[in-house]
Amino acid sequence: MASTAGLQTSHGHWFNTTLTSSQSHLGFRSSFPRPPAGDFLERSPPRCRRRCSHAVAAAIVVEKLGQGRSVGPSLPVPRRSRDGFLARRGRQQPAAAPCGSAVEGAGAAAPGTRASTRWSSERMRDHAGNGDSCSFVETGFCIRLQWSCDQYAVELQRTVPNATDRFANTLTSLPKPGGGEYGKFYSIPALNDPKIDKLPYCIRILLESAVRNYDNFQVTESDVQNIIDWEKTSPKLAEIPFKPARLVLMDNTGGPAVVDLAAIRDVIAELDSDPKKINPLVPVDLVIDHSVRVDVAKCADALKQNMDLEFSRNKERFSFFKWASSAFNNMLVLPPGSGILHQVNLEYLSRVVFKADGVLYPDSVVGTDSHTTMINSLGVAGWGVGGIEAMAAMLGQPMSMVLPGVVGFKLTGKLQDGVTTTDLALTLTQMLRKHGVVGKFIEFFYGEGVGSIPLPARATIANMTPEYGATMGFFPVDQVALDYLRLIGRSDETVSMIEAYLRANKMFVDCNELQTGPVYSSDLELDLTTVEPSVAGPKRPHDRVPLKEMKSDWHTCLGNEVGFKVKPWVKTSLAPGSLVVTKYLEHSGLQEYLNHQGFHLVGYGCTTCIGNSGDLDKSLSDAIVDNDVVVVVAVLSGNRNYEGRVHPLTRANYLASPPLVVAYALAGTVDIDFENEPIGIGKDGKEVYFKDVWPTNEEIEQVIKSNVLPKMFVDTYDSITEGNDAWNKLVVPKETLYPWDPKSTYIHKPAYLENITMTPPGPPSVKDAYCLLSLGDSITTDHISPSGVIKPGTPAAKYLLERGVKPENFTTYGSRRANDEIVVRGAFANIRIVNKLLEGEVGPKTVHVPTGEKHYVFDAAMKYKSEGHDMVILAGDEYGAGSSRDSAAKGPLLLGVKAVIAKGFERIHRSNLVGMGIIPLRFKAGEDADSLNLSGHERFTIDLPRKITEIRPGQDVIVTTKNGKSFTCTLCINTQVELEYFNHGGILPYLIRKLA
Repeated sequence: MASTAGLQTSHGHWFNTTLTSSQSHLGFRSSFPRPPAGDFLERSPPRCRRRCSHAVAAAIVVEKLGQGRSVGPSLPVPRRSRDGFLARRGRQQPAAAPCGSAVEGAGAAAPGTRASTRWSSERMRDHAGNGDSCSFVETGFCIRLQWSCDQYAVELQRTVPNATDRFANTLTSLPKPGGGEYGKFYSIPALNDPKIDKLPYCIRILLESAVRNYDNFQVTESDVQNIIDWEKTSPKLAEIPFKPARLVLMDNTGGPAVVDLAAIRDVIAELDSDPKKINPLVPVDLVIDHSVRVDVAKCADALKQNMDLEFSRNKERFSFFKWASSAFNNMLVLPPGSGILHQVNLEYLSRVVFKADGVLYPDSVVGTDSHTTMINSLGVAGWGVGGIEAMAAMLGQPMSMVLPGVVGFKLTGKLQDGVTTTDLALTLTQMLRKHGVVGKFIEFFYGEGVGSIPLPARATIANMTPEYGATMGFFPVDQVALDYLRLIGRSDETVSMIEAYLRANKMFVDCNELQTGPVYSSDLELDLTTVEPSVAGPKRPHDRVPLKEMKSDWHTCLGNEVGFKVKPWVKTSLAPGSLVVTKYLEHSGLQEYLNHQGFHLVGYGCTTCIGNSGDLDKSLSDAIVDNDVVVVVAVLSGNRNYEGRVHPLTRANYLASPPLVVAYALAGTVDIDFENEPIGIGKDGKEVYFKDVWPTNEEIEQVIKSNVLPKMFVDTYDSITEGNDAWNKLVVPKETLYPWDPKSTYIHKPAYLENITMTPPGPPSVKDAYCLLSLGDSITTDHISPSGVIKPGTPAAKYLLERGVKPENFTTYGSRRANDEIVVRGAFANIRIVNKLLEGEVGPKTVHVPTGEKHYVFDAAMKYKSEGHDMVILAGDEYGAGSSRDSAAKGPLLLGVKAVIAKGFERIHRSNLVGMGIIPLRFKAGEDADSLNLSGHERFTIDLPRKITEIRPGQDVIVTTKNGKSFTCTLCINTQVELEYFNHGGILPYLIRKLA
């Protein structure tokens, strides 16, 4: 089948785009220069021409669609005349389609026919400044015309006649109390299926999205039915599409996505298409929160000094982000100092219920940070994705996902005094890890204990979702959530609308009403009274340690001085999640006492848990380096404590509640039993114990109630987009295409978006590949693509030195991820990575197998590439755990890695590998590299068909080695959509070919 859409004018100007049969399901959008003044539209043979200045037509040729009826009297189907102009029976002209409306066909068009419509110059003039559009639906397709002062754009979308009518009866009015309506909504109770009442609340959100976005192409009736039949289809791993309502990005992982977006504009222009059509199609919010570093601490002006340093180091990045905020539609960038993405999302960006074009629907979000799940605490469906997958969603591509199982978690009782939210979160993390919840949703719905957990505590639990391995940790909206919305300044009318909508669509939990309860895939239960004070570590967030068992034989060379003040060797810092936190810490008077202990405000952003903790005191660093037996400990109230992440010199890292962080700082060591040993000596000379200073839960609740006030939220977020002096002084380019600076070491046009043609490359071949690294279990994205400081002597450092960057300005791998040259040199650069090829040596090096020489991983990979060799990676279980970091897939691709053969993959990282065209293979159950006696010195050939039509998701793949070994793996490409990406060499080339 071939389809053509375009514009035609009186001078015979016919601008069109033709879709081949292989492309016709994708749709396209093309832009055209505005016809010159006085030119007119050709709608019929010459004798019927009508002069119409600045008017334009859109037409479509539909061939080989089968038999059918014409599209009806409102838009008769013209026939093609011999001279190629549009002609139709008789001389009567069809009426122009009104702006913003759709003229729909009544049936299928006959093969070889055209349909067209026109927009008058008056109508276009009236609406040109508003970006309005007109559209009509021809059988099988929808054409939409948009115009501006200098160009037209035609968009063709594959559809079916009256597709949306299938669920039109579910579009219902939501009345306001006292008259009027809040808007319309797609009612899932109107589907009249009793199975809906048994669906978990989080699955009901997926169902509503499918009904609302149904078009019988991207979202089909079978997709809707699969979700309704969740109890049966989820165990069968049914695939469904999902369109999130919005996206959130942070600078370290979202920044590269925006660089990709800018580079895609370049590629589109190189393919002779209009780059201006590359814009996010859903709201995108980028929060710059990963750039601040704790260079200065323990002083009153630490915030200012750190922010000044942040801007001096990141001026190139910040200028690029500011350019993007104006160059792209639908993109909001919140400048540095605005807060941490997840808390800003919770307090400001969240809608809970969207209202667009008069239609209400649940808020949903995906983000380029795995802790996007924090928003689940407010009843918003959301999870982390890689930047590659986010890019696809940004450009309108539905996310393909396997319908997840849902674990129901019953909570009873109430937390005891002295037990914090962090203690509860660490306990749940340990339980859920043990249960096995990878790829599943968790729903905290039932039991009287749920109502006793305030929303900030729920946010802590939801934030830890990646640590317990699930996709979501979901709390349906209840009265606690509504009270929180009022606290953060949402109007009574907005909260009433949210409650009315969720109740009407059976998405609200009312503890005062009898709950029959959904059915879950499995159930867990926790009595909150059994939760005890805990920490987690020293290397993984799910390794919980009861506080009473924390004391161990930690000994340092720093002595055992005791005093009731933070010890001088302890580096302390406070980096809140939002500006509101500072307001209520100051209002309560607590900040003054934190300052006395050295916990001065150092910045608003992710610092310690992403490796931006800054340097330690030089004398301390020297002592650690000179005495390798010293084990230095970090205690943080973050969510990530993987080895080497907090600081290269802290070999043990424990997660703890904020009060416990302060307590350990006072003690100066973790070698303490808080129950039986004093924290220090008070002013009166008496010993002070942990229990003497720990408040009751009632005291804490009273302080919160008195000091966390709605006005603080309103005042903060009323001015959040205004930026600061340093941000506002940034001068940025105004071009549609970003002017890449070849001297920039922060922003670089990525190599993986060079030399893209319109022909998909097909599946890659892997023959006689060498093993670049042989890795064990729990290799995180921090190991694969570290965020921390760039150390002198490394390939990344050499690259920067060659370009005139001084060592003190190397900054971090994370801050330079928008430069693919740093990404490739930073791949597997973690100083704590253990590569079996090195036989016990720890660090970012490997063995070049043919010569036996040791090199940095980057240097070895470049040597293999120069020799023309393919490369693979061997790995254990949980490969790619941790942050949703697409650089952990981009880096290996740029190194030349063709496949990763692992015992198991983390969900997001597996998706990212597919998204970059890398083959993910999983060893069969009970097998791994060790059991198969794979030393890593073999040469591997992967027997994967070269035609995508011969590959199916999850199929068996045989891997052979040159020395005669053979084993079978599972291809970890899960869906047909992923196969399509794979055929194109990844998501980004797929999107480019779709949009060009």
